[in-house]
Amino acid sequence: MELVLKARGIRITDPLRRSAEHKLSKIGRLAPDALRLEVELIEEANPRIRGGHRVEVACDTPRRTFRAAGTGPDIEVALDQVVDHLEAQMTRHRGRLHDRWTGRTNRLQSPRTSPEAPRGSD
Repeated sequence: MELVLKARGIRITDPLRRSAEHKLSKIGRLAPDALRLEVELIEEANPRIRGGHRVEVACDTPRRTFRAAGTGPDIEVALDQVVDHLEAQMTRHRGRLHDRWTGRTNRLQSPRTSPEAPRGSD
């Protein structure tokens, strides 16, 4: 998985890069087929904006792109939020795929479509 870090208004230091790699490695375990993980670190200079640090992540997989954003008083908190959001999205998506594969859908049973209904007894 390719990890791309971008920054606006902030400098990417080695400890910040290591922290981002460590926290986002969880995403790599959840989606082993992920091709690219694009992380954008943004520091807002406006004092009226609460939680002046924002992190936006886009995770490209072969069939779908997962996106999440988080804000906080520092980059670490925003990064934790993003990882939680992406984890929830991916597990929800995997659950839906699992339901589709196993046929566990919420379909209405009618006498015409249920397997217990006698056929051809007219």
